[in-house]
Amino acid sequence: MNTLKKSENHLDELEPRWFAVYTKYKREKIVLKRLQEQGIQTYLPIQKLTRRYERKVKTVELPLISCYIFTRITKKHYVPVLNTADVLHFVKFSQNLIAIPDREIRLLQRIVGEGTDVEAEPKSILVGEEVEIVIGNLAGIRGTLLQKDRKKNFVIELNSIGYALHLSVEPALLKRVREGERRRG
Repeated sequence: MNTLKKSENHLDELEPRWFAVYTKYKREKIVLKRLQEQGIQTYLPIQKLTRRYERKVKTVELPLISCYIFTRITKKHYVPVLNTADVLHFVKFSQNLIAIPDREIRLLQRIVGEGTDVEAEPKSILVGEEVEIVIGNLAGIRGTLLQKDRKKNFVIELNSIGYALHLSVEPALLKRVREGERRRG
């Protein structure tokens, strides 16, 4: 008896559906423009924030969810999206390509459109879980999430060189290491 579960893929030949795409750090607006130039429907939730500096007040537009952009595509657009510069991969859930319901995209649009101060946090990474740095000079280094501090940094313990090193790492640079991806030592 075959107990392997077939993976899910919600891409459809005809019906466009929303999918989350993971981009390189701070490249969301550039990816948005590149995808739109290809005729691909996209959405990037942007929030306007007021930053107060010693000598001036500045309004900045930042993505609500760092490194994420949303695309509404059919199967034929999958490879062109992946081949777009600064796109890293589609966001998958347990190795499954799951469509995001239209109502959730509309909810994001409503929340961002209200102009209220919203903060999005990844909820999947918990203290004690194995994590991997996915962006920057330290990409590929894995460790254990020890704590989250008030500055939104993660402190991880790295054991790969035989020493425990403690680093403060921006949450956008981390991903949770899933069960199947763990190192076999």
